[in-house]
Amino acid sequence: MSLELLAPLVLLGALLGLDVVSFPQAMLSRPIVAATIAGVVVGQPEQGLMAGAALELIALETLPFGASRYPEWGSASVVGGALFAMQPGGRAGALSLAILGALATAWIGGGSMVALRRLNGRWARGRRDAIARGDWPAVRTLMLGGIGADLVRGGAITLVALFAMVPIMQATLGGWTVDPRTSRAASVAVLAAVAAGACWKLFRPSRTARWLFAGGLAAGLAILTLR
Repeated sequence: MSLELLAPLVLLGALLGLDVVSFPQAMLSRPIVAATIAGVVVGQPEQGLMAGAALELIALETLPFGASRYPEWGSASVVGGALFAMQPGGRAGALSLAILGALATAWIGGGSMVALRRLNGRWARGRRDAIARGDWPAVRTLMLGGIGADLVRGGAITLVALFAMVPIMQATLGGWTVDPRTSRAASVAVLAAVAAGACWKLFRPSRTARWLFAGGLAAGLAILTLR
């Protein structure tokens, strides 16, 4: 991978990793957005969108509430979208491997967020007296330090993941024997099952929500059929 392509992808992963929790929380880190932007950077926005839509089905399972541990989808979606977009014509196995690469990155990224929270806690304890006094420079330093560390974290995760996954993906695709239609169908089946489980978990407590979801799903399928 050339530096001209790697640098913007790492910067994008850093910014979208920052968006997950720290700033600005504008939903830019959602997989369907982040992977599409990565596809634009690579020059294949359609393939980035396809990878983002696939990852979004898995991300529906994530409920980032409170101090719960969850995957970091911002940087991971950049990795997944870029990996798939770099394969000409979406060759056989590319989507499956891009999804696996993104999942591994999201899992590692989630662990890195926990480590960063602990580091932020140590920094805050070191400035406890100044914060208690309402010392604005101390508060500002703590806030900017946390945001800067999260930015570095997202960029580092993206860089390491791309360095690791690009050669692995190339070597694996060289020996891939399953045809594109079958491999994509298998991936879509797994993704649909995960998304269905996530939707059921969200809508099960409310009968109204279940009927609204069923109606929207039926309308969407009808539109696809009529087209």
